[in-house]
Amino acid sequence: MEVKLGFGAIPKPQYVFVSKESDHCWYMLSDDKKQIPIYDRALTGVITGIEVNKKVETSHGEAEKTDLHILADKPYVIRSGSESYFSKSLLLSLDALTAEQLCHPLTIAVSPGDKTIIFCTIYNPVTYRSIGVSWDGHKEIDWQVLGQKVSRKINNTKTAEPREVFIAQTDTYLSQLNWSPDQGREYLQQRYGKKSRLQLTDTELLDFIDYLKLQLTQS
Repeated sequence: MEVKLGFGAIPKPQYVFVSKESDHCWYMLSDDKKQIPIYDRALTGVITGIEVNKKVETSHGEAEKTDLHILADKPYVIRSGSESYFSKSLLLSLDALTAEQLCHPLTIAVSPGDKTIIFCTIYNPVTYRSIGVSWDGHKEIDWQVLGQKVSRKINNTKTAEPREVFIAQTDTYLSQLNWSPDQGREYLQQRYGKKSRLQLTDTELLDFIDYLKLQLTQS
């Protein structure tokens, strides 16, 4: 990721917490511990790790949490209660993914259910398809064993460097748009004054991806 020189925020992961409210399903905490609602329903990035059944001190005492580490515009940690439907549906979805799929960007979405329930749905951001999971027999599942299985798979998977992932994303989008190499170079020259995607900064690369995704939705 691009390093910005000078004064700025402390370079630490941004924690995201899951909680069903009237108009949002997750939030961040400010430096003075005030809740900052997140109204977007999805976060897209590369999963870099997971911690299951992690003991955390909360205002209500010690609790077990699931921490999903995901690299997007910056590192995020999605924290949910280990016994929550969000955490369990997250584990079911991650268990259904292959090691190859885990190397590419994925979209983590919150799906509100009844009362205080929130489910997790994972999407492929290129195909827009969700990862299908089944809740059949979920009461018989040993969630601790499943968590350990998912943890081993994710933490042992070699994640590609973010720039490699982003370049691969543009390859996919350019192919779907049937753009020729000359079309791509012409756009980069006009938009960024550069001849190659390799010359783009991380910010410019993400901007280019957003532009290509917009063209796909309009085609």
